Amino acid sequence: MLHLLTLRYLAATTEVEPHVAGHVHFLERYHRQGIFLISGPTVPAEEGGVIVARGVDRAHMEDIAAEDPFVRAGVAAYQVVTIAPGRMHPMVSDLLAEPLVRAGSERGDLPR
Repeated sequence: MLHLLTLRYLAATTEVEPHVAGHVHFLERYHRQGIFLISGPTVPAEEGGVIVARGVDRAHMEDIAAEDPFVRAGVAAYQVVTIAPGRMHPMVSDLLAEPLVRAGSERGDLPR
């Protein structure tokens, strides 16, 4: 599965700023695990950000999104859109072909 997560700020920048370090740590954790492929701010950045993720089912992706310090603090919310890729450029097909979570494995078994 491939997921597009759109982050939208619900509060003023001054309320978001204290949680930026925790949000960056959250992003780095899931990039290291190979779940987050791309992340970055929208343009303009004051609107929020976007994450492209892979390798977990939608329920797990929603659990991951709920861990974001921005969400926990109530200053932002995610919309999760799950995509079943039908066509893709050959440059990304190998990357998206291998799931991170094998059948029967537990969520805690993901690489760290």
